[in-house]
Amino acid sequence: MNIFVRELKANLKSLLIWSAIVALLIWIAVAKFSAFAGNPEMLAMLDAMPPAMLNAMNMRAFNLTTLNGFYGLMFIYFGLMGAMAAAMWGSDIISKEERDKTVEFSLVLPVSRPRVVTAKALAALVNCLAFVLLTAAVSVLAVQRYNPDQAFYHLLVLEMEAMFVIELVFLAVGLLLGCAMKQYKRSAAVAVGIILTTYVMSIASLMQKDLDFLKYATPFRYFDAGELYRTGQLEGVYLAISAAIVVACLAGAYWAYGRRDLYI
Repeated sequence: MNIFVRELKANLKSLLIWSAIVALLIWIAVAKFSAFAGNPEMLAMLDAMPPAMLNAMNMRAFNLTTLNGFYGLMFIYFGLMGAMAAAMWGSDIISKEERDKTVEFSLVLPVSRPRVVTAKALAALVNCLAFVLLTAAVSVLAVQRYNPDQAFYHLLVLEMEAMFVIELVFLAVGLLLGCAMKQYKRSAAVAVGIILTTYVMSIASLMQKDLDFLKYATPFRYFDAGELYRTGQLEGVYLAISAAIVVACLAGAYWAYGRRDLYI
């Protein structure tokens, strides 16, 4: 428990920074929505954009002159920011002990390595949950002047659920990298590289029908905002794939951390 509390305190600053960034993004986006709200001329301008760009940004799925449609498009940014924050927390919460030369603290405690990983992972999980809840709370406050209806709140809940699952996937990936990589300084950079690669894959799969198979390899396509908007639910097959990735990464993290040499 001491490790868990210590990690919560140590990562509070990072959580506040990420929260401030997403809050600023939401307020700026909602302010820009005023130019789209009930303005069909904006749709005409969007129709003039190249079809490939519209597909890449998933703009065809939404009516951007409505709050629901505009916020559906915002999910792209929520998912990307959530993935980045979770991966950074996951990789850094393990590797920072060696980076900051504080690994001795963990080694001298009367706890096993698996318990250390568990405590740190739970602290990172709390950060992810707090990040989602804050994103939802700021969103609700920011859109009040547009009188959101029940459909908006239902879509927002779905987006936050999907964002949390994406965070879980990349948190597990980050933990695996932090536990397994001997070059601990590179774990965060590799995690970010994986996120950017999978994000590009999601864009490519939207732009080219021949690359649609890539949707099974990128979590950013597991919970497509257009499908959430249309069906009103998370797809079970992608939840199962996400769960399998998380379990596999966690198993690999425990296995690797229990067998690796730690640099004091």
